[in-house]
Amino acid sequence: MIEKTKSSDNNESTQNTELKKSEAHIIVEIIEYIPHAVVSKTIIKKSTGNITAMSFYQGEELAEKTSPFDTYIQIIHGAAQITIDEKVNTLKLGAGIIIPAHSLHHFHANEQFKMISTVIKSRYEN
Repeated sequence: MIEKTKSSDNNESTQNTELKKSEAHIIVEIIEYIPHAVVSKTIIKKSTGNITAMSFYQGEELAEKTSPFDTYIQIIHGAAQITIDEKVNTLKLGAGIIIPAHSLHHFHANEQFKMISTVIKSRYEN
């Protein structure tokens, strides 16, 4: 089931069902590019954290936000521009970065890219 929602900055499409457990998959193939949209697919969601695959069509972005939890981002296709506390980072295929809890961050697609986002929901530790 795909639910499409529209945010103030862009179109966002979300698939809320998790992947089947104990079945192999090719991570870069579980999510597709949709013109003029950011697409999100939940891989696994638990009270202690979640893992999400996302694709960004060229030119799309997500608005600045903060999270109370650390988030690990890994690029699985293309290259992404991620700004964390006003520092611009360009991540290419295979690169990863930790977005610290409470840091202002946003994503921009100078080219289309896919990523995995892993959120660890625990109290903040330095």
